[in-house]
Amino acid sequence: MTEQADKYRQAAQQMERLAELDEEEAEVKESVERELDTELKGIFTHVMSEHEEITKLSIERNINATEARKQLNNFPSEYTVQDQTVPDLVRKMRKARRELKGEQREKMSKAIDTMINAYADHLQKCIKSISWLSPYTPALLQMRFNEKDLHKLHKMKDAELRRETVDALCKYWELDLEQKGMAYSQEYSQIHKEMRSAKKSFRDALAKITDQSITKTKKQRQEDFILKAVCENQGIGAREIHEKMPTPLFKISSPNMISKMVKKLDIVSSNGAYYKMPSMMKKNIWAYCAAFIDSDGYITLDRNMNPRVGLVATGTRGRAFMEEMHKSIGFGRMHLDQKSPQDTRLINRLNFYSQGDVTKLLTKCLPHFRLKKGNAELLLELIRMKKSYKKADWYKSRCDEIFKLMKWENHKDHVGFDWLKEGIYLDDIQKFKDNCKMSVMDELENIGGIIAKSEEEMKKKGLSWFAKGNNPKKFLLDKDGVRHAAGVAVYKGDKILIVERSPEEDTMIGLWEFAGGKIEELDEFNEDGTPDAEKVCMIEAGEELGLFKKPSSKVGVHFDKNMTPPKKYHCFRVDVEEEWNPTLSFEHSDYKWITIEELRAYPDNQMSHHVMFLASKL
Repeated sequence: MTEQADKYRQAAQQMERLAELDEEEAEVKESVERELDTELKGIFTHVMSEHEEITKLSIERNINATEARKQLNNFPSEYTVQDQTVPDLVRKMRKARRELKGEQREKMSKAIDTMINAYADHLQKCIKSISWLSPYTPALLQMRFNEKDLHKLHKMKDAELRRETVDALCKYWELDLEQKGMAYSQEYSQIHKEMRSAKKSFRDALAKITDQSITKTKKQRQEDFILKAVCENQGIGAREIHEKMPTPLFKISSPNMISKMVKKLDIVSSNGAYYKMPSMMKKNIWAYCAAFIDSDGYITLDRNMNPRVGLVATGTRGRAFMEEMHKSIGFGRMHLDQKSPQDTRLINRLNFYSQGDVTKLLTKCLPHFRLKKGNAELLLELIRMKKSYKKADWYKSRCDEIFKLMKWENHKDHVGFDWLKEGIYLDDIQKFKDNCKMSVMDELENIGGIIAKSEEEMKKKGLSWFAKGNNPKKFLLDKDGVRHAAGVAVYKGDKILIVERSPEEDTMIGLWEFAGGKIEELDEFNEDGTPDAEKVCMIEAGEELGLFKKPSSKVGVHFDKNMTPPKKYHCFRVDVEEEWNPTLSFEHSDYKWITIEELRAYPDNQMSHHVMFLASKL
């Protein structure tokens, strides 16, 4: 019984931690709502239908109907611990407490109290999520209800049914106030009878929402079970998942069906074994890769000054990670199932050897590094030096400094490291850092023959630079003084992909747009001075989405003459398969698949004006 009690106490501690996280999330959400002054209480002044709520919220917050619906339909997920609801678990814990004495009994009582408090907070969040009922919370709290009842209240869409519920609550509230302090009498008895009638009216209103409307479909229950089975048993196979299923799901499923369903759940298959990959890997592969290198990777160089970058993971799950990382990144060399020196679990590596691969990887990951940013900057400087400045008089001495700086970056947290043995004097570290040659190389590359050659090619193509602020080469203009950009409209069936500009960008942070970019290199213009927009579209799609596919057609061109200088935005169409999703670069923080109708309904201040113009042509 003591072992079982320990399990219950652990469950209570988990619930307490979840409650703390929920409180932190609620504090952030409340502070944001205060800053924006857009709390739902101020928007919904009376009971209305869901359709009316969505319409009003869309107008008040200047968002489309889909976003408004998402904000309203935020009922918390059911609280379960060890596959049990909290009320059931509390009953079992109380039963187990009867067998305990002394300190063990006190610990169990504390665990029960923690569980109850956390569940009470959860119910409060459930009530708060029912926007139309929030003003009547004090009256609701006097009724008998459970989490299932609250879910039914959240599912009420019709204004009449909502008003019927509110009438019953208000009637009970008023009668309760009238009854307080009243001596027992015939009038007291009559009020008590009316209060019971109000309670019955409340229960009758709840009964009009069927249990079926709040239960998940068979497909949803299948997906939930598969996801849970894989998360709890990394490396499990389709047949094992099928065998673990409860009888109702077992009868309607098969291993073949499960193997098809996992593709939609961000689950990776490696030799028939399933592993759940972090969602960050799909959202932004470079941010995830940087975090992986920070924790389980290395950035270094050998004695011959060759750059080395690698990611390391162990076991079969580690192999699945490496295979998925290699697939998402698109380059690098894998070394799988290598024996470890300690002869323990097999080691899997994803290494980057060539200067081109290392440069591309570190450039993409650089904004996201937290621990190894210094290492990455040193390697990028070294590769640039080796490529063009081997004959410079400072090359050899700077290589020696970079080697020492790399050694310092890799061992600066090691207490007792023998720096003198490596010929490193800590007083010289800051001097080596200040001697970075990146600015020197920038200056050298902007003088002499490079400029002369570029100017000759620009003159031949009829191109010119447009200066803005302190940047003399802000935009590259064609012979008509127009700048150009290219974007990609990615289609998946009847839906289209939009991406959100990330905080890493300098301008228009949070704006939704098509992936794309400026046409700003000389080789991106044809010999006659016209832009090779399709080429740039393919380059940008590869860099920003991980999409390497030739466009099927050109959607159109948006010529904005009001911009300074005037701008032409060229848009191309690419169709993708159902299972494809983008791998975002640091330039974008999120993506959505939306219908053309939803795209056209987007507020102008949240969507690129180029996309809004082209929406009529899609």
